[in-house]
Amino acid sequence: MTDTSINRFVKAQENIYVQVVKELQNGKKTSHWMWFIFPQIEGLGLSSTSKYYSIKTIAEAKEYLEHPVLGKRLVECSNILLMHEGKTAENIFGYPDYMKLQSSMTLFNFIDPGSTVFSNMLAKYFDSGKDMKTIMILHSMQKAG
Repeated sequence: MTDTSINRFVKAQENIYVQVVKELQNGKKTSHWMWFIFPQIEGLGLSSTSKYYSIKTIAEAKEYLEHPVLGKRLVECSNILLMHEGKTAENIFGYPDYMKLQSSMTLFNFIDPGSTVFSNMLAKYFDSGKDMKTIMILHSMQKAG
């Protein structure tokens, strides 16, 4: 794990994305892909994998969202989740991955506040609550400029 470009996400998703979609459609995450499908801002995860796949800057988050493959997949996966009724994020993802989902949705809602998919995800699964640690990190990054 040495690639620090946005391509690290594309490579990671390459052979598992079809499985990810199936798991999301079934409403139950059963394999390991959370870090690179719903990435979080740097400073939250402690494992080497979470650090490797963390979003390092606001610019990188924008690049992820605007990427023709990654951004499309992020929205697609979120829209699949929005179709589920009667399930919580914890039912679908388990602990602690449901918290990672909230962090990821908070990150991308911050990057693109006009997009309804991320605000709808936060509303549906987290009573519109955002991950405050993510918000604090993002505000700190903005100030550092």
